[in-house]
Amino acid sequence: MNAGGDHGGDEPREKCGVVGVSLEDREAARPLYYALYALQHRGQESAGIVTHDGFQQHSHVERGLVGDAFEEGDLESLSGGTGIGHVRYPTAGSLDKSCAQPFSVSFKSGSLGLSHNGNLVNADEVRDELAAAGHAFTSDGDTEVIAHDLARNLLEEDLVRAVKHTMNRIHGSYSLAITHDDTVLGVRDPLGNRPLCLGKIDGGYVLASESAAIDTLDGELIRDVRPGELVVLDPDGTGYDTYQLVERDATAHCFFEHVYFARPDSVIDESLVYEVRRKLGRKLWEESGVESDVVMPVPDSGRAFASGYADAAGETTADGDLRESDDGGVEFAEGLMKNRYVGRTFIMPTQDERERAVRLKLNPIRSTVEGKSVTIIDDSIVRGTTSTQLVDLVREAGAEEVHLRIGAPPILAPCYFGIDMATRDELIAADASTEEIREQVGADSLSYLSVDAVADALGESRADLCLGCVTGEYPFDVEGEATDRDVDAPVSDPTPADD
Repeated sequence: MNAGGDHGGDEPREKCGVVGVSLEDREAARPLYYALYALQHRGQESAGIVTHDGFQQHSHVERGLVGDAFEEGDLESLSGGTGIGHVRYPTAGSLDKSCAQPFSVSFKSGSLGLSHNGNLVNADEVRDELAAAGHAFTSDGDTEVIAHDLARNLLEEDLVRAVKHTMNRIHGSYSLAITHDDTVLGVRDPLGNRPLCLGKIDGGYVLASESAAIDTLDGELIRDVRPGELVVLDPDGTGYDTYQLVERDATAHCFFEHVYFARPDSVIDESLVYEVRRKLGRKLWEESGVESDVVMPVPDSGRAFASGYADAAGETTADGDLRESDDGGVEFAEGLMKNRYVGRTFIMPTQDERERAVRLKLNPIRSTVEGKSVTIIDDSIVRGTTSTQLVDLVREAGAEEVHLRIGAPPILAPCYFGIDMATRDELIAADASTEEIREQVGADSLSYLSVDAVADALGESRADLCLGCVTGEYPFDVEGEATDRDVDAPVSDPTPADD
């Protein structure tokens, strides 16, 4: 149930969604619960909420989807007007409940709750240092490492400086929603790799991975949390303070949020995801359009791409010439129907059953494709298995030609920052050319979008994007991998940020 192409086990998976609220005169648990529903596409392994009533912290964390993890009585027990929530898809740490979040810890200076979206690249090093200092760990996840480091700093420093020193110690991608007693904080890593935004809701304020969660609460998006920024919500829900703890010359926004993970109705880094995907589709036509009878998306991930592609095709020919008004262009049609009741947990014990899984999830509409040349639009190719099965499905339904267009560049390297993107050995583009991949998946033609087109559609320079999975050069220092920028810039003294 990802926002992107959940259509057969070939897609990447993202780690987690976070939310935090501070309310003036009502309980936080139910708004947090609704917000987690809005972020369910970001993780289906576990869900949890931590609240604080001004006297003590309350926590409920369970495996499974949001609707399965909470009952009415659970929400009633989570008293207090401030709190945080989390949905998890694990890319670091165990699959058991010990790594479910929010992570809670009590210590001399109070209580902490912490929700994390992202992945640290130096978690083992920091964990060893903290363990040597006497910290006892209950999980192997990186979230507990952040919580212990922050708790240690809070014993000696005020809240803002404690957060600053934790940011100085940990490296990697992170957007954090934190409770320190009844105060809710939001923190975004210095390069802004994972999204986080701030919103105003009735009687308070909210921090969330995506603006769709703010919309669900009938709120108003204020802005994205800036890379390296700390946002502190007032415990009474009447306001917030911001501190720019880190200044970097460039960002490393994850382009895959716009291509795949985020909900189309979310605004991330000032761009509406749906419109970005339509722009990507238009650029896909401009770079590699092929004349065909019908353009159809792989649901649900390819829909916005295909819409933009078909619109551009209706305006110009594949050679770039303007179409005559009566030329018609390319038909946009739904040619694949999705079974929304077959999830990731469907049991497929044999290879034959695994290959049949795509037929359970997607079924072609024969009248759309029979006797026609068809262009299939998808967001990405990871291992290639699903693409092969999709091409076979459409051919078996009677298509004369099957062309494949992909709204992202070839994925040729793994992600270390919170996306379960497979290893190099599993990535079909890691050691195969586009023509070799075309032959393997059985398409009549195959084209990917260029990196420059992605940057242009996002309105950002390549230097401000994380493109590690499509270039092999990473914005954070990863052992054994190439790094495309300086990662050792010092963390500045905390200063109030201008809104």
